[in-house]
Amino acid sequence: MKLVKKGAEADLYQTNWKNSKAILKIRKVKKYRNPLLDSKIRKQRTIKESQMLSLVKSYGIPAPLVYFVNLKKTSITMQEIPGTPVHDLPESKIIELSKDIGKLVGTLHKNGIMHGDLTTSNFILFQKTVFVIDFGLSQISIKPEDHAVDLRLIKEILNSAYAKIMLSSWKNFQSGYKSIVGHAYYAKITKLVSDIESRGRYAQIV
Repeated sequence: MKLVKKGAEADLYQTNWKNSKAILKIRKVKKYRNPLLDSKIRKQRTIKESQMLSLVKSYGIPAPLVYFVNLKKTSITMQEIPGTPVHDLPESKIIELSKDIGKLVGTLHKNGIMHGDLTTSNFILFQKTVFVIDFGLSQISIKPEDHAVDLRLIKEILNSAYAKIMLSSWKNFQSGYKSIVGHAYYAKITKLVSDIESRGRYAQIV
């Protein structure tokens, strides 16, 4: 078993499951929390994430298969997607894939799911298909405000990490997103994104 990522909430290990390459996600004990409460929270989040992974696949979202859930160890063994994170792709490819990513996010939102951590590291290109990973912060939500938070985060990531291609990538993302959710909902969400941004600027000025 090989550690591939240490996170604030969980660690990821490369492992095997019945002769298939797999990822083992183990939620960390939080020592600052009451032990009983901590155990309950980790179990609930483990259940929710495994259910969410199955749910999004039912909507046609490419995501890892869940192989096994161990509530005692608050871990999920899931399919390893052996592709390349969008974060590590050439800029021209990121621009091209932004439309596909917009469609995926639109499909999530249209079905009442907020991802909660929309970064380019959580999209993986494998065999010409973009997969969505890490639903640890996701939640069922039909609130436009929650969906706007998702869009605001990915826009911020594009702006900070890919300044040169931000405009092209964001335009393609918006095009893909709008093609799924429709013009009226798209207009509503982008207005909310602008509201969030203006509140942020105002807070900085104050």
